[in-house]
This record gives sequence, C-alpha cells and structure tokens, in this order.
Amino acid sequence: MRLSLIAAALAGAVAIPALAAPVTYTVEPGHTYPSFKAQHMGISFWRGKFNKSSGTVVLDREAKTGTVDITIDATSVDFGHDKMNEHALKEDFFNTAKYPTITYKGTIKFEKGEPDEVDGQLTMLGVTKPVKLDIESFKCIQHPFYKKEACGADAEGEFNRWDFGMKYGAPVLEDGKAKIEIQIEALKES
Repeated sequence: MRLSLIAAALAGAVAIPALAAPVTYTVEPGHTYPSFKAQHMGISFWRGKFNKSSGTVVLDREAKTGTVDITIDATSVDFGHDKMNEHALKEDFFNTAKYPTITYKGTIKFEKGEPDEVDGQLTMLGVTKPVKLDIESFKCIQHPFYKKEACGADAEGEFNRWDFGMKYGAPVLEDGKAKIEIQIEALKES
C-alpha cells in the first residue's frame, strides 16, 4: 500500500514530456503548381504547368520523416500555347480522356532536421515508376491571413516520359527525359 502511494505521488510530481505527433498539411491549390520541362522537336525545351492539384503532406518532425500524396488534374495542363494545350490532352500525350489524373506518393527524408528529398512513385498514363524529388527549399511560417501554420517547398526531379508510354516526339528525340518541378504551399489542418 505504501509503495502504491509513493508511486502515485511520484507520478504526479514528474512531468511526462508530450510526444510530438505527425502534422497534416493540406495542399493550397492556388499556390501549388507542378511543372515540367521537356524537349520540343530536339531544338528547344518547352515548359508547362498544371493549374489544378490537390493533396496532403504529413510531417513528423520528431521522427524526421513524412509523406506526400499529390493528385494532379492532367486536363489542367498549360503550356501558354492554346494549340499545344489541346494536343497535350490527346492519346499520344497525356491521354486525359482515359487518364484524367496524375499522382505522386512518396516518403520524405530529412537531413539536418529539415525535409531534404522525397522517394516516391509517379503514376501517369496508368504506369507507376519511381521518381525521386530533391527538396531545394523548405520553410514554414505563421500564415498572416489564415492564422495557422503554412509550409512551402520547391522540389525537382527527373523522369523519362517514354517509360510511361508517352511516345510523342520519339522519332525525333534522342530520349524522353523530362524535368519535373513542384512549387508547393500547404496549410496545417486544424
């Protein structure tokens, strides 16, 4: 009985540190634009972006890990050129009638206490392949308008579009390499 009272008194006197939990952030679609750069006819590079995307980022700063789950509306592709935008929706390009979305899901790796890279899987045209993204910058602030934490990052990586079955331009180009860049902002969920 005496041991139980001593244990109870000690338990009340010793503060137990709270464990940090993973925090979920919702992608802010008005400030997130996945973009890409690829050869055009072997003579120049064209850049395009997607105007609609959604998803979540989960960060566990204590465990130094996290996840990314992004869905891109492939029909929102925008090259800044109307005819190219129309062509990009067709079967030999993004084939949006059959594959209206592109997804990227990955695990965030930390270095020196900050997110540094994402090992993920890109699914496009019904094909899933590994794509690593290097996080070039990462910062969180208290958002002045939303009054909650907001985090932003710039990440980039490379993939071969031919690996996904996108063969447009194949006879002219040496390879199907494309660069992907994602500028993302996300708000902490309540």
